Amino acid sequence: MPSEPVPPSRAFSDLVASRDARVAVVGLGYVGLPLAVAYAEAGFDTIGLDVDTGRIDALASGTSHVDDITDERLAAVVRAGRLQPTSSVDALKAADAVWLCVPTPFDSTKTPDMSFVRSAAATVSGVLRPGMLVILQSTTYPGTTTEVVQPILEAGSGLRAGVDFHLAYSPERVDPGNDEWTLANTPKICGGVSPACSEAARVLLEAMMGAPGLVKVVGSPAVAEMAKLAENTYRAVNIAYVNELAMLAHEMQIDIWDVMDAAATKPFGYQSFMPGIGPGGQCIPVNPYYISWRAREFDFHTSFIELAGDINLRMTSYAMHRIFSFANRCGISIDGARVLCLGAAFKARVSDVRNSRAVRVMELLENEGAHVEFCDPLVETLVLGGTERAAVPLDTVDFDAYDLVVVLVRNSAWPTDAVLASSTPTFDAVNALDTPDGATHERL
Repeated sequence: MPSEPVPPSRAFSDLVASRDARVAVVGLGYVGLPLAVAYAEAGFDTIGLDVDTGRIDALASGTSHVDDITDERLAAVVRAGRLQPTSSVDALKAADAVWLCVPTPFDSTKTPDMSFVRSAAATVSGVLRPGMLVILQSTTYPGTTTEVVQPILEAGSGLRAGVDFHLAYSPERVDPGNDEWTLANTPKICGGVSPACSEAARVLLEAMMGAPGLVKVVGSPAVAEMAKLAENTYRAVNIAYVNELAMLAHEMQIDIWDVMDAAATKPFGYQSFMPGIGPGGQCIPVNPYYISWRAREFDFHTSFIELAGDINLRMTSYAMHRIFSFANRCGISIDGARVLCLGAAFKARVSDVRNSRAVRVMELLENEGAHVEFCDPLVETLVLGGTERAAVPLDTVDFDAYDLVVVLVRNSAWPTDAVLASSTPTFDAVNALDTPDGATHERL
């Protein structure tokens, strides 16, 4: 069917400026829900779509499942009618702009799983109309917006991206648990399939952020997609570097934590990263493999990136080796030992245990016969060995009741004095207690 031209960019800008533009967010997870709440708080009527009806019911009642969004913030925008949580696709028909914030995991062979992106794009294609703006935010490999999302949107709607509707990519820059850098003040990037698409995305982003100049427009969606991977891979590579350095320092009987403290005094040409049991969450352990997978289509092998991934994965096994060695020197057999692990989430101040290396260490300890219990201020329950375990309340824990304490996550909540005052040997895999090695205390 003949397509209608996209309305002039000023028309969309005017809708945004007057807060008459209706914004939809598809996928209300750790990225999508904060985005939906931010638009609602900025004065936009916002539709939040998710296929999980249980999640929708909870959100509609003002109960948040995301650490960075309090129940109070959520309830305020829901009560005001600014945020409409729904599982009905028909609600998208009212939207002027749609964000796609769905998961992009990979399978056991490190191949990206685009099924959620494809499904979301197909859903939007059924309600797409001339003048709408669609922005993909899911972290993915370069080319996804134009090679996966665009064909689905065009085939399902009969409309053309950049001609009949706007299409762009703008990656998330969310740091869970970070109160300093939020959606409102963290600079963003966006790239559209045409200059007009980029401009529409920029206008919508800056309206949510409430300040001009925080959005950098790049030349294409692929540039924005690659930039996101560059950011996270930079961290993965540098974490791998200090992890390998930590293993070497131990062999050389050099305190790696003193090394890192000393190096961090340099005011230029150096950024501090810390060793540990390997990065967790949905970004650092996952995103670099999108580049590696995509590179193979160009007969290119990303040796450096894949080596970094291998080193970071190996840190869990290395930590286990060090725990065993420490326990043996303390006269403790891991088989049958009662072990308390401090930390279960992939980092402090979050409840997210996805790809948590702390959980992996617990699993390995149990595989060796240990009886594992855990403390984490934000993780109430955890599935280990196929069974759900409840966290030990930190304010009632008796450290002397355990054979071994293993610290797996840096967290200011840990009662350092109580841990060190107990008679129980402690292995600190992340220098959370910031205490030099001793007869019954050892750092990675």
